[in-house]
Amino acid sequence: MRQIAIYGKGGIGKSTTTQNTVVALAEMGRKVTVVGCDPKADSTRLILNSKAQTTVMDLARERGTVEDLELEDVLVEGFLGIRCSESGGPEPGVGCAGRGVITAINFLEENGAYTSDTDYVFYDVLGDVVCGGFAMPIRENKAKEIYIVTSGEMMAMYAANNISKGILKYALTGTVRLGGLICNSRVVDKEQELIEALAKALNTQMIHFMPRDNEVQRAEVRKQTVIQYNPSHPQADQYRELARKIENNTELTIPTPLSMDELEALMMEFGIMEM
Repeated sequence: MRQIAIYGKGGIGKSTTTQNTVVALAEMGRKVTVVGCDPKADSTRLILNSKAQTTVMDLARERGTVEDLELEDVLVEGFLGIRCSESGGPEPGVGCAGRGVITAINFLEENGAYTSDTDYVFYDVLGDVVCGGFAMPIRENKAKEIYIVTSGEMMAMYAANNISKGILKYALTGTVRLGGLICNSRVVDKEQELIEALAKALNTQMIHFMPRDNEVQRAEVRKQTVIQYNPSHPQADQYRELARKIENNTELTIPTPLSMDELEALMMEFGIMEM
């Protein structure tokens, strides 16, 4: 069983990328579980074709304690048999998401959510790098394989570099490794070349360049992934290709984060920042 965590700046498209890729893996016959590690609880809606799933923490608050939950209350089967769970988090303004993430992951493990036929568990992790929930899937030796969703925009690259710093901290004392950058295109000039250069500087690869296509939004409006909504569309094939690349990826590395000066020099080289 491969445990994979997807990271990236808030709003960069982590949840969309994760859900579409997971569906492509399920289409290949893989047994996959998705765990949403974000209080927004939007990591499974395209697989369940519904509004936000009831979360572990919401139900725990409602019933008094997580021990009062049953696995079937918080683990729901969606499109192509993909199993879905959302950690949830504290009520807005009253706490950190970290407790909800680790409580949910431990509950799923202890109650048999990860069955012997599970090929993949994907953790879709919140974008806030300084939140306690950010590190939980790697600090607790759950996810061993990390992919960072980024783009050629400055803040997305800045976040990718910051996330690499977080991965490095745990890679030096554990088994977590960086599997690559996924460029979720924002149609920035020289974007593919820029992210390839960033990946090389970070001692990793750009595992896939995901072109921008409005078919993704058309599918999302209908609470579906592209593969479910329009399986013959070229964008569906892009997610299938990403899934195959992840399936066959053996290039797992310890990242080498850049200093701020080095990152800015890279952006200047490709014209993202002016001299």
